[in-house]
Amino acid sequence: MTRTDPLDVPRPHAQLHFGVFFQGVNHWTIWSDPAGGSQIDPANFRRVAQRAERGLFDAFFLGEGLRLREVDGRIHELDVAGRPDAVTQLAALAAVTDRIGLVSTSNTTFNEPADLARRLSGLDLLSAGRAGWNVVTTDNAWTGANFRRGGHLDHADRYRRAEEFLSVARAIWDGWKDGAVSGSPGAPSWSAPDAVRQVRHRGAQFDVDLAPTLPRSPQGHPVIFQAGDSGEGRDFAARNADVIFSAHGNDFDDALAFADDVRRRLRAVGRPEDDLRILPGTEIIIGATEAEALEKKRWIRLQQVTPATALGVAGLLWGLDLSDRDADGPLPKEDPVVAENDGSFGARRVADPRAVVAEWRQKAEANGWSLRETVINLGPQRGHVGTPAGLADRFTRYVRHGAVDGFNITPYLIPDGLDDIVDLLVPELQERGVYRTRYTGTTLREHLGLREPRALARAAGGAG
Repeated sequence: MTRTDPLDVPRPHAQLHFGVFFQGVNHWTIWSDPAGGSQIDPANFRRVAQRAERGLFDAFFLGEGLRLREVDGRIHELDVAGRPDAVTQLAALAAVTDRIGLVSTSNTTFNEPADLARRLSGLDLLSAGRAGWNVVTTDNAWTGANFRRGGHLDHADRYRRAEEFLSVARAIWDGWKDGAVSGSPGAPSWSAPDAVRQVRHRGAQFDVDLAPTLPRSPQGHPVIFQAGDSGEGRDFAARNADVIFSAHGNDFDDALAFADDVRRRLRAVGRPEDDLRILPGTEIIIGATEAEALEKKRWIRLQQVTPATALGVAGLLWGLDLSDRDADGPLPKEDPVVAENDGSFGARRVADPRAVVAEWRQKAEANGWSLRETVINLGPQRGHVGTPAGLADRFTRYVRHGAVDGFNITPYLIPDGLDDIVDLLVPELQERGVYRTRYTGTTLREHLGLREPRALARAAGGAG
């Protein structure tokens, strides 16, 4: 659906929300530049979170990496990797920030609800209601080998387990009534009678019998984020999430189609269309002029896709070790080796490499691209490039026409990759009335404009 009429603005007062995503395992964060800092130094986590808070961002997100990526049994050494436990790191950041939300990416496949729900509840209390949980699932044996039971879930069981997990977690978070703790030293007991509700749940995945140990935070529950893009993932988000991530944020029409689809799914499960925030992941590159921004983008791509990275990406596609080839030379002449993707690799191979290689060859020949240029031009096309004013105009259109509610930004440099956004872009957005000029609430739920959490006990697998 294309909206071109400038007067057809369905959400004239909508506000843009920003999060910053401190990634887990990736090659997009530039580590080789002198301005690139350590990915595991606690000071850099603190600097990014505090800079985002100065820019009035809604949230700071931590990615998760439960295992280093491997290719054919060898560590994939080209990645930026290394993360403390997310809840531990975010608890430390709660002490050096005041308002910004703190979102943990935590896996439902390799955790248990009684433990994870308590840790997230603890973060929510420590931060006075700023915690969020990015609910992720895993179905591969490669990660499962880290854990006692080994193996992996069938793909179809990922979301069944996640939904039951979330139902139990919500029951635990609702285990203490509001006002459970006595407010008077003269009360006959520390807590009111029947203030704590026993959680008893027996389902396909979990058998739980516990008394929750922590009261509710000022926002009730941690805010639930979810990033599934399949039909099954979108349905899961429509039933369960407060915020959905997506890869549909670069092109306006694509973003709007995704948003319209998600809203249709919300209506289908009986939720209001505005009950879920849509925050696509993106990268933002800013220049004083359009030409400068494009030149900066080219520099960034060459830093992100180094010769070694280009050969590693192409090697996964061809199924060959290309590390001795010339990345700035032509594409390999060999046909790709077709191998079954059994889920045992951290860096996944594509389903139909012959078709992809044929496309790469055709476009490389037509444009005169080297192997490295082909990887850059035909790999994932990330983000938005432009001047502060031009980007502010673009983002205003996106949010006021309902294509997004905001963006989850992945900085290409740590710790200073947000500087241009905070110092140059945010003032332009504020001038257009599309971005807050101060925090008006204290909790993450308030920042996002979300309703109070509802108890979501379900007929199938509901806890309690």
